[in-house]
Amino acid sequence: MAHTRHGGRKRSGRGRHRAGPGGGRGRTKRLTARRALRREVPSTVALLADERDFTAMRRYASFTFDDHPHYVRQMEGLLRALAAQGVHTAVALFDPDGYAEFCADARLDPDTPAARTRYTAETAAAGGTVTYDGQPMDRLVPRLIGAAEERATLEYATALLSRAGAGDGIAGAAAERAAAALRAVLEAAGLGVHHLVCSVPAGGTSLVAVVHAEARGERPARAAEPGAQVFRTVLACGIATRSPGGIVLRSSLPGARDRVRGWALHDGWLRPLSEAEVFTAYCTDAETGEPIPPEHGVEYRAGIPLTRPEDTRLEEG
Repeated sequence: MAHTRHGGRKRSGRGRHRAGPGGGRGRTKRLTARRALRREVPSTVALLADERDFTAMRRYASFTFDDHPHYVRQMEGLLRALAAQGVHTAVALFDPDGYAEFCADARLDPDTPAARTRYTAETAAAGGTVTYDGQPMDRLVPRLIGAAEERATLEYATALLSRAGAGDGIAGAAAERAAAALRAVLEAAGLGVHHLVCSVPAGGTSLVAVVHAEARGERPARAAEPGAQVFRTVLACGIATRSPGGIVLRSSLPGARDRVRGWALHDGWLRPLSEAEVFTAYCTDAETGEPIPPEHGVEYRAGIPLTRPEDTRLEEG
């Protein structure tokens, strides 16, 4: 977040040593090599995405920005400059509350660029970053927020899963079954672009995970990471805690109407929903319970039966 310019007094020509034969070429070669190495070093940038977070950081004297739109423009310029140099750049959200807690735990002075740099590096290492590939800020920010929410869901679901029975193997068995369930759904989905949503009520809230996949040719679809990890963990929570969660699958093929199918968690596996159940699940607001008008050009179909894996650890638990 800070840029430091180093400088010194201009020297006179007296006392200056001339480079010997080839000295200038050697120095140029070393500088060129350093620039080449610099392109090999990845960069991480943390962004204050909204006005509220930006205002919270203004309490630090070393944070010199006083206008959020100007700050965002400067950050976008920095990202573009790094991309122009061929530097791989990961972008994370900067959370002022998390930063204050981090500094307190690490006994760092939060009013320093060094502390902000360290927090940025450790936040990026924990996940939840987006690779900058030249996208405009109005596309980058929603992706950053989504990545941060995904990371928070993963952390919460992992904690719930670990409490569900790590000692007796239930959590591990649930994770294996969740992975098998995701593979089974994708194999049953067939060709096309697939959008899957898993929803599991747990701990007084609703865990939601979304994953995308695409199948072309004879190979089954593969879910994209890191979303697949979050999806499997949320599903494993539902299996381990015997929660009444479920999966909705929307599939698209060129020239065809989108198809929606669904499954409900039941007895540690996925029970296919009927066509009417799929319609009701897809056309009901999850928060209010109010009906939602059916979407034009969408077919609501029954879920496909999925072969249940054998695992007595979950049945005995």
